[in-house]
Amino acid sequence: MPLTPHRGMDHDLYRYEPIPERPRIVWPGDAALALCVVLHFEYWEYDPPEDAFRDPRYRNVIADFFPDDQTYSIREYGNRIGVFRLMDVLDKHGIQVTVAANSEACRRYPSLVARFKERGWEFAAHGSHATRMITSRMSEAEERAFIEESRDTVAAATGAAPRGWIGQDFGETPSTPGLVAEAGFRYIADWPNDDQPYAMTTKMPLVSLPYHCDLDDTQLLWLRQLGTHRYPGFVRDAAERLCAEGKESGRMLTLGIRPWLLGMPHRIRYLDEALAAVMAVDGVWSAAAGDIAEAFASQQKPA
Repeated sequence: MPLTPHRGMDHDLYRYEPIPERPRIVWPGDAALALCVVLHFEYWEYDPPEDAFRDPRYRNVIADFFPDDQTYSIREYGNRIGVFRLMDVLDKHGIQVTVAANSEACRRYPSLVARFKERGWEFAAHGSHATRMITSRMSEAEERAFIEESRDTVAAATGAAPRGWIGQDFGETPSTPGLVAEAGFRYIADWPNDDQPYAMTTKMPLVSLPYHCDLDDTQLLWLRQLGTHRYPGFVRDAAERLCAEGKESGRMLTLGIRPWLLGMPHRIRYLDEALAAVMAVDGVWSAAAGDIAEAFASQQKPA
């Protein structure tokens, strides 16, 4: 028998809500677009444990070998050099930043944590290591412990409990949103399926903030190998279109950046140009992810 078409998805983690049928979202200052810049603050292990699962897109394409000094060193460049270029450019444009922080990065680089705190940047929990993703190989108890360890380490390092969860390489299981909400997080930023925040259907309230993977620096520049000189144009085009649509109901643009990639000397100018282009668009609100989630949640009617 043919399948009967139905309205919705093949899971119940959130509701299907086509954008023309939603209540209007109004951002502070009647802004049309909420800009969320996510700085990935990560620790790439030299020798991950055998049971660790790493995003296969970043594995050596020829063979797995040890030590993979080149891959390790490129990532480490970001925490030694590139991050300082990023901070200069982000400061220049007055960008409010959300730091997606690995718990191990917080332990190993306390001086960087201090520099981020000096700027008033928000910290989101981002797993433990860049080489360890959440996968369905974990039991629910293991996943719960993983999420709680990340939350607690970030809180201890920064002096405040993180409001949000951004999964390492967006790794999730069907249990992840519920476990994240159970751990006290207010938002999750793992789903690239929208241009507006929306409510997850977890027992505890949880806002999904859309993460635009298509504009994420590794997705666009590293994996798809877009010429970096084209990056500002892609970002500008997205901001202009979303601002135009956001005059009817507020939209959101998430830009994920990494010190080891856009922090390179031959790429940093293009991040500078991209941010200049976005901030020149009328109606942009640069905000931390947690502030965007709270602005959205404050406008939602009780279920």
